[in-house]
Amino acid sequence: MKVAVVGATGLVGTVMLKVLEERNFPLTELIPVASEKSVGKEITFKGKKFPIVSMDTAIGMRPDIALFSAGGNTSLEHAPRFKEAGTTVIDNSSAWRMDPAIKLIVPEVNAHELSIDNKIIANPNCSTIQMVVVLKPLHDKYKIKRVVVSTYQSVTGTGVKAVDQLMNERNGVDGPKAYPYEIDLNVLPHIDVFMDNGYTKEEMKMVKETNKIMSDDNIRVTATTVRIPVMGGHSESVNIEFENDFDLAEVRSILEKSPGIIVVDDVANLKYPMPKDAHEKDEVFVGRIRRDESAPKALNLWIVADNLRKGAATNAVQIAEYLLQKELV
Repeated sequence: MKVAVVGATGLVGTVMLKVLEERNFPLTELIPVASEKSVGKEITFKGKKFPIVSMDTAIGMRPDIALFSAGGNTSLEHAPRFKEAGTTVIDNSSAWRMDPAIKLIVPEVNAHELSIDNKIIANPNCSTIQMVVVLKPLHDKYKIKRVVVSTYQSVTGTGVKAVDQLMNERNGVDGPKAYPYEIDLNVLPHIDVFMDNGYTKEEMKMVKETNKIMSDDNIRVTATTVRIPVMGGHSESVNIEFENDFDLAEVRSILEKSPGIIVVDDVANLKYPMPKDAHEKDEVFVGRIRRDESAPKALNLWIVADNLRKGAATNAVQIAEYLLQKELV
């Protein structure tokens, strides 16, 4: 089982390697891939050194699986080349997500859609992943009509430059900027570029990806995505309107029994999910579960997950685990 990690030196790529190691993924050969300037350098995996190779070298080694986290343009150019070599690509960029021929997968929700013919598989947006893990079991029971989500997203979602900007501002150091404004002691209601409809690309990703993953275009979604000066994970305030009424105790029970979810909801003892608690965890945390008293059949939730793990690296590795388990690779 040869596994290539494309973008092995980036934030998500580094976490992919960590997750593969922690989950003891049964690979026999690791092929770390990065830009030309990194070729020849070494990364450490399970105590052993592996040289970083070029894209062409990696394709020639014909890996069974390639985990991509190197940006959309890189994926568009090179994922088909890996596919031609017989490799199954799991891509973390936005390049393939809305392509009707490509599966957009969150294992807890729709892994059953995968077949041996799916040689390029898309990993959804981080903020979408954690939300649909929670929406799916509730949709199965009560049928969701509408979702209103506001996100509170970690700077790690932008990358190393954004983390550096936050820490530089915190330490009074002038340096390169990832954002058009200061992020420390501030909140930016702006993730990705603005579109003609006034929404950002990140907001529209949440709308379209949710419909695709849930296989239901009747679920109406509206989103406001916000960058905040934290690291460790993304948080989301989610309001869900159902077709059918629900019992709060049953909602909690459904979520507690659903794979990949941990319920932290004890307001009497001030227990609720926070990014610090989700940091370096693979699960999605849910709390502040309460009825929306302004609307019938509506529910409020607070959802938190580590955006580099479940929101990216872990989800990709879980897809790879599913492919192995079902002998699809």
